[in-house]
Amino acid sequence: MITKEQIAEHYQLIQDEICAGLELADGGAKFVEEVWEREGGGGGRTRIFQNGNVLEKGGVNFSAVHGKLPEAIKKAFGVQEDEFFATGVSIVIHPKNPWIPIIHMNIRYFEMAGEAGKEMSWFGGGIDLTPHYVIEEDARFFHESLQATCDKFQSDFYSKFKKWADDYFFIKHREETRGIGGIFYDRLNPQTTGLGWNDIFEFSKAVGRTFVPVYTELINRNRNKSFTEEHKIWQYQRRSRYVEFNLVYDAGTKFGLETNGRIESILMSLPPQANWVYDFKPKPDSEEEKTMMLLKKGINWSQINKS
Repeated sequence: MITKEQIAEHYQLIQDEICAGLELADGGAKFVEEVWEREGGGGGRTRIFQNGNVLEKGGVNFSAVHGKLPEAIKKAFGVQEDEFFATGVSIVIHPKNPWIPIIHMNIRYFEMAGEAGKEMSWFGGGIDLTPHYVIEEDARFFHESLQATCDKFQSDFYSKFKKWADDYFFIKHREETRGIGGIFYDRLNPQTTGLGWNDIFEFSKAVGRTFVPVYTELINRNRNKSFTEEHKIWQYQRRSRYVEFNLVYDAGTKFGLETNGRIESILMSLPPQANWVYDFKPKPDSEEEKTMMLLKKGINWSQINKS
């Protein structure tokens, strides 16, 4: 099996590729890097992008951390041993133009000591899209791109991971999905997939490398669309739902806080501005109402309004 050090090295390369691709797509600002060390073991590279031509705020983070698991995490995993290693790349991008969607991606590897000295190891991750305005053609392109990546490895990956994303990125207290979903997966290993470790790692890298071509295409489709102050107000309203999900439900946020992670890196996913309007109701037959009607589980985006 490929080693954890090699996995971390490849993830750093993917971080480099994504940062270069986003800088090219934006054509303005550059990432600022902060290298940090974690008390307890390991560290990472936080790269933040602010006030670009297209991208208002974004982060592309790499980390490789190790140490002892807190009791709450041990209990959740059902283990007695407490040594762990985790590495991954995490991305959230908030654009300026309301017609360009928010995007999130995460690829990660985790291992810890299990009972009788046996190691428990797996890959996890996903990529999902949160449009301020759902554009059906863009949604179809996004999901078809993810399916093409999944189909290279296993024919049922997309259907399983798409449903997993629908269920995971669901804001229960609002009874709406965070966006149009994507794919989400966890605990992938030879026992859960039937694939070898190298194939699972290749899948993880392939998910990571879908990011630049897919998001660049979505940026270019929408970057020159005009918008009004009303569009911006709606954008801030949709961003507030993103904040609610990340602070209430997101497993990565919880894990980072429980394991004494770096707060600035954990919360880099939050937008620069979000609004909470009391009991907001979109106007009938508006683009905002249309978007709200599409924030639900189980939509077959590859077939929606396909002519």
